[in-house]
Amino acid sequence: MAGSDAPSRPTEMERAVRTWLTHLDVERGVSRHTLAAYRRDTGRYLQHLQDEGVSAPQDVRPTHVSGFLTRIREGDGDHPPLAATSAARTLVAVRGLHKFLALEGVTVDDPATDVAPPKPPSRLPKAITVDEVTRLIEAAGGGESEDSPARLRDRALLEVLYATGARISEAVGLDVDDIDLEGGAVRLFGKGSKERVVPVGGYARAAVEAWLVRGRPVLAAKGKAGPALFLNLRGSRFSRQSAWTIITTAAERAKIRGEVSPHTLRHSFATHLLEGGADVRVVQELLGHASVTTTQIYTMVTIQQLREVYAQSHPRAR
Repeated sequence: MAGSDAPSRPTEMERAVRTWLTHLDVERGVSRHTLAAYRRDTGRYLQHLQDEGVSAPQDVRPTHVSGFLTRIREGDGDHPPLAATSAARTLVAVRGLHKFLALEGVTVDDPATDVAPPKPPSRLPKAITVDEVTRLIEAAGGGESEDSPARLRDRALLEVLYATGARISEAVGLDVDDIDLEGGAVRLFGKGSKERVVPVGGYARAAVEAWLVRGRPVLAAKGKAGPALFLNLRGSRFSRQSAWTIITTAAERAKIRGEVSPHTLRHSFATHLLEGGADVRVVQELLGHASVTTTQIYTMVTIQQLREVYAQSHPRAR
């Protein structure tokens, strides 16, 4: 005869979770790390359902799932609140469980299908000041003589990145015929080979012209340059990795704090345009964004800067 301390029989919900985890392990072959994470997440979910008096998959309602999401976001006595990304990952396990149970016919409906994961907060793009952009460009190729091909190329590349807001892949993919120095425009090929034409300012045009006249012919003679605008020291098309090195090295020479990457110039291009009064939809076209929502992230940067200036300058801001 079993004693009072005999283990209790698992509930239907607990058996359902075990079946799902076995399915993931045996039939889906998920990694042991993923399996451990799902086991931990569903264990917490089972505790929530138990607290709600739910022991069978058929009794789970969307409110139970959304209540669990609220609980892990706000925290409870046993667990601290989860950030949006961690909560979203936990909800993936719960949604995967209920989708499996519905497909297997254990439940008629999927109570988690309409419970959306929390969206992580938009991260403000990193931008540097106009003065820092100038210092960065002037520091490019600093280890070379003023008229060396490498220095002329490096400065032309950075000028083009900041003048056009081009992605680094778009810039190194440029051919000589893609830039019109007289007309002041460059043709860029973005994601999905989508073409856009972007104006090029005087500083960038002058830097590219100097590179084309005094720098590129020297490097082109060393290899099979083809139509590429920017060349490496072997006379071949410049790579994204090399462009990254140029920018990080220039940032160190210019003593710019924080991480500076090729995308930093793209962020700075957008931010400085908006600060100067450019319409967000114009900036969207210049950046090649499919949706204006993506571009609007940059407006958050300018608003934050306005708040900082206001807080420092207005006599009754505090």
